[in-house]
Amino acid sequence: MVEDVVIVGAGIAGLTTALGLHRMGFRSLVLESSDSLRVTGFALVSWTNAWKALDAIAIGDFLRKQHVQLDGLVVASIISGFVTSHLQFKANRKHEGSEVRSLKRKALLEALAKDLPLGTIRFTSKVVSIEEKDNLKLLHLADGSILKTKVLVGCDGVNSIVAKWLGLEKPVLSGRWAIRGCAKYLGGHGLEPNFLLFFGNGSRTGLMPCDEKTAYWFFTWTASAEHKDIQENPTMMKQFVLSNLGKVPEALVNVIESTPLGSLVASPLKFRKPWNVLWGEIYKGNVCVAGDALHPMTPDIGQGGCAALEDGVVLARCLAEALSKDSRRESNLGVEDKEDEFNRIKKGLEKFAKERRWRSFELISTAYVVGLIQQSNGKVISFLRDNFLSSFLAGLLLKRAAYDCGKLNIS
Repeated sequence: MVEDVVIVGAGIAGLTTALGLHRMGFRSLVLESSDSLRVTGFALVSWTNAWKALDAIAIGDFLRKQHVQLDGLVVASIISGFVTSHLQFKANRKHEGSEVRSLKRKALLEALAKDLPLGTIRFTSKVVSIEEKDNLKLLHLADGSILKTKVLVGCDGVNSIVAKWLGLEKPVLSGRWAIRGCAKYLGGHGLEPNFLLFFGNGSRTGLMPCDEKTAYWFFTWTASAEHKDIQENPTMMKQFVLSNLGKVPEALVNVIESTPLGSLVASPLKFRKPWNVLWGEIYKGNVCVAGDALHPMTPDIGQGGCAALEDGVVLARCLAEALSKDSRRESNLGVEDKEDEFNRIKKGLEKFAKERRWRSFELISTAYVVGLIQQSNGKVISFLRDNFLSSFLAGLLLKRAAYDCGKLNIS
Protein backbone atom coordinates (compact mmCIF):
# COMPACT_ATOMS: atom_id res chain seq x y z
CA MET A 1 0.00 0.00 0.00
CA VAL A 2 1.26 3.45 -0.95
CA GLU A 3 0.38 6.38 1.32
CA ASP A 4 -0.37 9.73 -0.33
CA VAL A 5 1.23 11.80 2.44
CA VAL A 6 3.38 10.65 5.36
CA ILE A 7 4.26 13.21 8.02
CA VAL A 8 7.10 12.40 10.40
CA GLY A 9 6.45 13.92 13.83
CA ALA A 10 3.20 14.57 15.72
CA GLY A 11 4.22 18.00 16.96
CA ILE A 12 2.59 21.34 16.16
CA ALA A 13 3.64 21.50 12.50
CA GLY A 14 2.91 17.85 11.79
CA LEU A 15 -0.56 17.81 13.32
CA THR A 16 -1.48 21.18 11.79
CA THR A 17 -0.53 19.90 8.34
CA ALA A 18 -2.51 16.69 8.88
CA LEU A 19 -5.59 18.55 10.15
CA GLY A 20 -5.38 21.08 7.33
CA LEU A 21 -5.30 18.27 4.77
CA HIS A 22 -8.19 16.52 6.52
CA ARG A 23 -10.28 19.68 6.48
CA MET A 24 -9.84 19.75 2.69
CA GLY A 25 -10.65 16.08 2.25
CA PHE A 26 -7.18 14.54 2.04
CA ARG A 27 -5.83 11.71 4.15
CA SER A 28 -2.36 11.63 5.67
CA LEU A 29 -0.44 9.37 8.03
CA VAL A 30 1.48 10.88 10.94
CA LEU A 31 4.36 8.84 12.38
CA GLU A 32 5.32 9.65 15.97
CA SER A 33 8.32 8.00 17.63
CA SER A 34 6.98 8.35 21.18
CA ASP A 35 4.02 6.41 22.59
CA SER A 36 1.84 9.50 23.08
CA LEU A 37 1.59 13.18 22.18
CA ARG A 38 4.73 15.10 23.18
CA VAL A 39 3.62 17.82 25.59
CA THR A 40 6.95 18.99 27.04
CA GLY A 41 7.43 22.75 27.14
CA PHE A 42 4.14 23.42 28.98
CA ALA A 43 3.08 26.56 27.06
CA LEU A 44 3.97 28.96 24.27
CA VAL A 45 3.18 32.56 23.45
CA SER A 46 0.59 32.57 20.67
CA TRP A 47 0.60 35.83 18.74
CA THR A 48 -1.92 37.15 16.21
CA ASN A 49 -0.41 35.15 13.34
CA ALA A 50 -0.89 31.92 15.31
CA TRP A 51 -4.58 32.61 15.87
CA LYS A 52 -5.11 33.29 12.18
CA ALA A 53 -3.59 29.88 11.47
CA LEU A 54 -5.73 28.23 14.16
CA ASP A 55 -8.84 29.85 12.69
CA ALA A 56 -7.85 28.54 9.25
CA ILE A 57 -7.99 24.96 10.55
CA ALA A 58 -11.17 25.72 12.55
CA ILE A 59 -9.96 25.20 16.13
CA GLY A 60 -9.28 28.82 17.11
CA ASP A 61 -12.54 29.43 18.96
CA PHE A 62 -12.26 26.12 20.82
CA LEU A 63 -8.86 27.13 22.21
CA ARG A 64 -9.85 30.75 22.91
CA LYS A 65 -12.36 29.52 25.48
CA GLN A 66 -9.55 27.84 27.43
CA HIS A 67 -7.01 30.67 27.45
CA VAL A 68 -7.13 34.26 28.67
CA GLN A 69 -6.33 37.05 26.21
CA LEU A 70 -3.40 39.17 27.32
CA ASP A 71 -3.81 42.95 27.52
CA GLY A 72 -0.21 44.02 27.05
CA LEU A 73 3.52 43.51 27.37
CA VAL A 74 5.30 45.01 30.36
CA VAL A 75 9.11 45.12 30.07
CA ALA A 76 11.31 45.89 33.07
CA SER A 77 14.95 45.80 34.11
CA ILE A 78 15.98 43.33 36.82
CA ILE A 79 18.86 45.64 37.66
CA SER A 80 16.88 48.80 38.42
CA GLY A 81 13.45 47.24 38.83
CA PHE A 82 11.99 50.02 36.64
CA VAL A 83 9.56 49.44 33.77
CA THR A 84 11.30 50.33 30.50
CA SER A 85 8.37 49.71 28.16
CA HIS A 86 4.62 49.08 28.38
CA LEU A 87 2.96 48.03 25.16
CA GLN A 88 -0.83 47.69 25.03
CA PHE A 89 -1.90 44.97 22.59
CA LYS A 90 -5.50 46.01 22.05
CA ALA A 91 -4.88 49.76 21.99
CA ASN A 92 -1.94 49.67 19.58
CA ARG A 93 -2.94 51.65 16.49
CA LYS A 94 -0.19 50.19 14.32
CA HIS A 95 -1.32 46.67 15.12
CA GLU A 96 -5.07 46.82 15.59
CA GLY A 97 -6.67 43.47 16.21
CA SER A 98 -3.61 42.02 17.92
CA GLU A 99 -4.42 38.84 19.81
CA VAL A 100 -1.93 37.36 22.27
CA ARG A 101 -2.41 34.45 24.64
CA SER A 102 -0.25 31.97 26.52
CA LEU A 103 -1.30 28.70 24.93
CA LYS A 104 -0.91 25.43 26.81
CA ARG A 105 0.98 23.00 24.61
CA LYS A 106 -1.03 19.99 25.77
CA ALA A 107 -4.31 21.73 24.99
CA LEU A 108 -3.04 22.75 21.56
CA LEU A 109 -1.83 19.28 20.55
CA GLU A 110 -4.99 17.62 21.84
CA ALA A 111 -7.13 20.12 19.92
CA LEU A 112 -5.15 19.43 16.73
CA ALA A 113 -5.43 15.67 17.20
CA LYS A 114 -9.07 15.38 18.28
CA ASP A 115 -10.59 16.08 14.84
CA LEU A 116 -8.25 13.78 12.92
CA PRO A 117 -9.69 10.46 11.70
CA LEU A 118 -8.89 7.43 13.83
CA GLY A 119 -5.58 5.91 12.80
CA THR A 120 -4.09 9.11 11.39
CA ILE A 121 -1.43 9.18 14.12
CA ARG A 122 0.68 6.05 14.47
CA PHE A 123 2.61 6.13 17.73
CA THR A 124 5.83 4.25 18.52
CA SER A 125 6.84 4.60 14.87
CA LYS A 126 10.41 5.83 14.58
CA VAL A 127 11.86 6.40 11.10
CA VAL A 128 15.47 5.20 10.97
CA SER A 129 16.27 5.64 7.27
CA ILE A 130 14.83 6.95 4.01
CA GLU A 131 15.22 5.29 0.62
CA GLU A 132 14.18 6.30 -2.89
CA LYS A 133 12.41 3.97 -5.28
CA ASP A 134 11.19 5.47 -8.54
CA ASN A 135 9.14 8.49 -7.46
CA LEU A 136 8.26 7.05 -4.07
CA LYS A 137 10.01 7.32 -0.73
CA LEU A 138 10.52 4.18 1.32
CA LEU A 139 10.57 4.74 5.06
CA HIS A 140 12.33 2.12 7.16
CA LEU A 141 10.97 2.06 10.71
CA ALA A 142 12.66 0.90 13.89
CA ASP A 143 10.31 -2.10 14.14
CA GLY A 144 11.52 -3.39 10.78
CA SER A 145 8.47 -2.34 8.75
CA ILE A 146 8.65 -0.30 5.56
CA LEU A 147 6.20 2.36 4.36
CA LYS A 148 5.87 3.76 0.85
CA THR A 149 4.68 7.31 0.28
CA LYS A 150 4.13 9.79 -2.54
CA VAL A 151 4.90 12.75 -0.24
CA LEU A 152 7.22 12.86 2.75
CA VAL A 153 7.00 15.75 5.21
CA GLY A 154 9.55 16.07 8.01
CA CYS A 155 8.12 17.71 11.12
CA ASP A 156 10.47 15.82 13.39
CA GLY A 157 12.13 18.65 15.29
CA VAL A 158 15.64 20.03 15.58
CA ASN A 159 17.24 16.60 15.12
CA SER A 160 15.15 15.84 12.05
CA ILE A 161 16.12 12.75 10.06
CA VAL A 162 14.29 14.22 7.06
CA ALA A 163 16.31 17.46 7.26
CA LYS A 164 19.45 15.34 7.41
CA TRP A 165 18.34 13.43 4.29
CA LEU A 166 17.78 16.75 2.50
CA GLY A 167 21.34 17.77 3.38
CA LEU A 168 20.49 20.68 5.67
CA GLU A 169 23.13 21.61 8.21
CA LYS A 170 22.55 20.67 11.84
CA PRO A 171 21.11 23.40 14.08
CA VAL A 172 23.81 25.08 16.15
CA LEU A 173 23.93 25.91 19.85
CA SER A 174 23.25 29.53 20.73
CA GLY A 175 25.28 29.30 23.94
CA ARG A 176 22.12 29.95 25.95
CA TRP A 177 19.79 27.70 27.91
CA ALA A 178 16.19 27.97 29.02
CA ILE A 179 14.39 26.73 32.11
CA ARG A 180 10.62 26.59 31.77
CA GLY A 181 7.95 25.94 34.34
CA CYS A 182 4.22 25.89 34.89
CA ALA A 183 2.35 26.50 38.16
CA LYS A 184 -1.29 25.64 38.85
CA TYR A 185 -3.48 27.23 41.51
CA LEU A 186 -6.72 25.53 42.48
CA GLY A 187 -8.06 28.78 43.87
CA GLY A 188 -6.76 30.95 41.04
CA HIS A 189 -3.45 32.81 40.73
CA GLY A 190 -4.84 36.37 40.70
CA LEU A 191 -2.39 37.59 38.04
CA GLU A 192 -3.23 40.45 35.71
CA PRO A 193 -3.61 39.37 32.04
CA ASN A 194 -0.22 40.71 30.97
CA PHE A 195 2.98 39.32 29.49
CA LEU A 196 5.68 40.34 31.98
CA LEU A 197 9.24 40.37 30.64
CA PHE A 198 12.38 41.12 32.66
CA PHE A 199 16.00 41.22 31.54
CA GLY A 200 19.45 42.26 32.69
CA ASN A 201 22.68 40.69 34.01
CA GLY A 202 22.76 38.37 31.00
CA SER A 203 19.36 36.75 31.65
CA ARG A 204 15.78 37.05 30.45
CA THR A 205 12.67 36.07 32.42
CA GLY A 206 9.02 35.99 31.43
CA LEU A 207 5.70 35.34 33.15
CA MET A 208 2.17 35.14 31.78
CA PRO A 209 -1.14 33.51 32.76
CA CYS A 210 -2.58 30.79 30.51
CA ASP A 211 -5.96 30.78 32.20
CA GLU A 212 -7.32 31.77 35.61
CA LYS A 213 -5.57 28.88 37.37
CA THR A 214 -2.38 28.28 35.34
CA ALA A 215 0.69 30.48 34.92
CA TYR A 216 3.67 29.84 32.64
CA TRP A 217 7.17 31.23 33.12
CA PHE A 218 10.62 30.92 31.56
CA PHE A 219 14.18 31.90 32.38
CA THR A 220 16.96 32.05 29.76
CA TRP A 221 20.63 32.68 30.40
CA THR A 222 24.08 32.27 28.91
CA ALA A 223 25.28 28.90 30.15
CA SER A 224 28.75 27.88 31.27
CA ALA A 225 30.41 24.55 32.12
CA GLU A 226 29.25 24.79 35.74
CA HIS A 227 25.61 24.56 34.63
CA LYS A 228 25.87 21.05 33.14
CA ASP A 229 24.23 19.34 36.13
CA ILE A 230 21.20 21.63 36.23
CA GLN A 231 19.37 19.85 33.41
CA GLU A 232 19.01 16.64 35.44
CA ASN A 233 18.25 18.25 38.80
CA PRO A 234 14.92 20.14 39.15
CA THR A 235 15.83 21.31 42.65
CA MET A 236 19.00 22.94 41.31
CA MET A 237 16.97 24.47 38.46
CA LYS A 238 14.58 26.21 40.82
CA GLN A 239 17.32 27.39 43.16
CA PHE A 240 19.36 28.69 40.25
CA VAL A 241 16.46 30.71 38.84
CA LEU A 242 15.41 32.15 42.20
CA SER A 243 18.97 33.24 42.96
CA ASN A 244 19.32 35.06 39.62
CA LEU A 245 16.00 36.91 39.32
CA GLY A 246 17.21 40.32 40.46
CA LYS A 247 14.63 43.02 41.16
CA VAL A 248 11.37 41.46 39.99
CA PRO A 249 7.81 41.59 41.39
CA GLU A 250 6.94 39.25 44.24
CA ALA A 251 4.29 37.67 41.99
CA LEU A 252 6.99 36.18 39.76
CA VAL A 253 8.92 34.83 42.74
CA ASN A 254 5.75 33.26 44.15
CA VAL A 255 4.89 31.56 40.86
CA ILE A 256 8.36 30.04 40.54
CA GLU A 257 8.35 28.91 44.17
CA SER A 258 4.91 27.35 43.64
CA THR A 259 6.00 25.38 40.56
CA PRO A 260 6.26 21.63 41.30
CA LEU A 261 9.66 20.12 40.58
CA GLY A 262 8.02 17.81 38.05
CA SER A 263 6.85 20.86 36.10
CA LEU A 264 10.37 22.15 35.40
CA VAL A 265 12.43 21.47 32.30
CA ALA A 266 15.81 22.80 31.13
CA SER A 267 17.16 22.67 27.58
CA PRO A 268 19.85 24.28 25.40
CA LEU A 269 18.62 26.79 22.82
CA LYS A 270 19.46 25.90 19.24
CA PHE A 271 18.82 27.61 15.91
CA ARG A 272 19.39 26.97 12.25
CA LYS A 273 21.76 29.37 10.57
CA PRO A 274 19.41 31.68 8.67
CA TRP A 275 21.41 31.52 5.43
CA ASN A 276 21.01 27.72 5.50
CA VAL A 277 17.23 28.27 5.25
CA LEU A 278 17.69 30.73 2.37
CA TRP A 279 20.13 28.68 0.31
CA GLY A 280 19.77 25.15 1.65
CA GLU A 281 17.44 22.50 0.25
CA ILE A 282 14.35 22.73 2.40
CA TYR A 283 12.55 20.58 -0.16
CA LYS A 284 13.69 18.10 -2.80
CA GLY A 285 11.29 16.42 -5.20
CA ASN A 286 8.45 15.07 -3.05
CA VAL A 287 10.15 15.69 0.31
CA CYS A 288 10.13 18.79 2.52
CA VAL A 289 10.52 19.92 6.13
CA ALA A 290 8.37 22.17 8.31
CA GLY A 291 8.26 23.42 11.89
CA ASP A 292 11.42 23.04 13.96
CA ALA A 293 12.84 20.71 11.33
CA LEU A 294 12.83 23.73 9.01
CA HIS A 295 13.41 26.77 11.20
CA PRO A 296 14.55 26.01 14.76
CA MET A 297 15.00 29.39 16.43
CA THR A 298 15.70 30.88 19.83
CA PRO A 299 12.51 31.77 21.76
CA ASP A 300 13.24 35.49 22.06
CA ILE A 301 10.29 36.66 19.95
CA GLY A 302 8.01 33.74 20.82
CA GLN A 303 7.47 32.70 17.21
CA GLY A 304 8.67 29.08 17.06
CA GLY A 305 5.28 27.48 17.66
CA CYS A 306 3.44 30.23 15.78
CA ALA A 307 5.60 29.70 12.69
CA ALA A 308 4.97 25.94 12.91
CA LEU A 309 1.22 26.63 12.74
CA GLU A 310 1.78 28.87 9.72
CA ASP A 311 3.84 26.13 8.06
CA GLY A 312 1.10 23.57 8.54
CA VAL A 313 -1.61 25.74 6.96
CA VAL A 314 0.53 26.78 3.99
CA LEU A 315 1.82 23.25 3.40
CA ALA A 316 -1.66 21.70 3.61
CA ARG A 317 -2.92 24.22 1.06
CA CYS A 318 -0.02 23.59 -1.35
CA LEU A 319 -0.34 19.80 -1.09
CA ALA A 320 -4.12 19.89 -1.50
CA GLU A 321 -3.70 21.81 -4.74
CA ALA A 322 -1.17 19.27 -6.00
CA LEU A 323 -3.27 16.24 -5.03
CA SER A 324 -6.70 17.62 -5.93
CA LYS A 325 -9.07 15.64 -8.16
CA ASP A 326 -9.07 18.50 -10.62
CA SER A 327 -5.40 17.88 -11.35
CA ARG A 328 -5.35 14.08 -11.57
CA ARG A 329 -7.26 11.20 -13.14
CA GLU A 330 -9.46 8.92 -11.06
CA SER A 331 -8.50 5.85 -13.10
CA ASN A 332 -5.43 3.72 -12.53
CA LEU A 333 -2.39 5.84 -13.13
CA GLY A 334 -0.14 4.95 -16.01
CA VAL A 335 3.59 5.58 -16.11
CA GLU A 336 3.20 9.05 -17.59
CA ASP A 337 0.44 9.94 -15.14
CA LYS A 338 2.57 8.92 -12.16
CA GLU A 339 5.31 11.16 -13.46
CA ASP A 340 2.81 14.00 -13.85
CA GLU A 341 1.62 13.49 -10.29
CA PHE A 342 5.18 13.57 -9.00
CA ASN A 343 5.79 16.83 -10.87
CA ARG A 344 2.62 18.38 -9.43
CA ILE A 345 3.74 17.42 -5.93
CA LYS A 346 7.18 18.81 -6.61
CA LYS A 347 5.70 22.11 -7.79
CA GLY A 348 3.45 22.20 -4.72
CA LEU A 349 6.40 21.79 -2.37
CA GLU A 350 8.38 24.33 -4.37
CA LYS A 351 5.53 26.79 -3.84
CA PHE A 352 5.57 26.02 -0.09
CA ALA A 353 9.32 26.51 0.10
CA LYS A 354 9.14 29.79 -1.78
CA GLU A 355 6.47 31.12 0.57
CA ARG A 356 8.18 29.97 3.78
CA ARG A 357 11.87 30.45 3.03
CA TRP A 358 12.12 34.21 3.57
CA ARG A 359 9.61 34.19 6.42
CA SER A 360 11.74 31.59 8.23
CA PHE A 361 14.93 33.56 7.58
CA GLU A 362 13.32 36.70 8.97
CA LEU A 363 12.07 35.04 12.16
CA ILE A 364 15.31 33.18 12.93
CA SER A 365 17.39 36.32 12.40
CA THR A 366 15.09 38.58 14.40
CA ALA A 367 14.92 36.13 17.31
CA TYR A 368 18.68 35.81 17.48
CA VAL A 369 19.34 39.56 17.37
CA VAL A 370 16.60 40.36 19.91
CA GLY A 371 17.96 37.71 22.26
CA LEU A 372 21.50 39.00 21.83
CA ILE A 373 20.45 42.53 22.78
CA GLN A 374 18.09 41.57 25.60
CA GLN A 375 20.56 39.23 27.27
CA SER A 376 23.65 41.34 26.73
CA ASN A 377 25.61 42.14 29.87
CA GLY A 378 27.78 44.81 28.26
CA LYS A 379 27.51 48.32 29.68
CA VAL A 380 26.98 50.09 26.35
CA ILE A 381 24.34 47.73 24.95
CA SER A 382 22.61 47.51 28.34
CA PHE A 383 22.41 51.31 28.52
CA LEU A 384 21.04 51.60 24.98
CA ARG A 385 18.60 48.74 25.54
CA ASP A 386 17.15 50.07 28.79
CA ASN A 387 16.97 53.70 27.69
CA PHE A 388 16.32 53.68 23.95
CA LEU A 389 15.70 50.21 22.49
CA SER A 390 13.20 48.70 24.91
CA SER A 391 10.07 50.06 23.20
CA PHE A 392 11.49 49.28 19.76
CA LEU A 393 12.19 45.66 20.69
CA ALA A 394 8.73 45.28 22.21
CA GLY A 395 7.12 46.69 19.07
CA LEU A 396 9.20 44.32 16.95
CA LEU A 397 7.36 41.38 18.52
CA LEU A 398 4.03 42.70 17.24
CA LYS A 399 5.54 43.54 13.87
CA ARG A 400 6.70 39.96 13.30
CA ALA A 401 3.28 38.73 14.44
CA ALA A 402 1.50 40.87 11.83
CA TYR A 403 1.41 38.05 9.28
CA ASP A 404 -1.46 36.13 7.73
CA CYS A 405 -0.75 32.64 6.41
CA GLY A 406 -4.07 32.63 4.56
CA LYS A 407 -7.12 30.38 4.65
CA LEU A 408 -7.90 26.86 3.48
CA ASN A 409 -10.45 25.93 0.86
CA ILE A 410 -12.75 23.98 3.17
CA SER A 411 -15.93 22.77 1.49
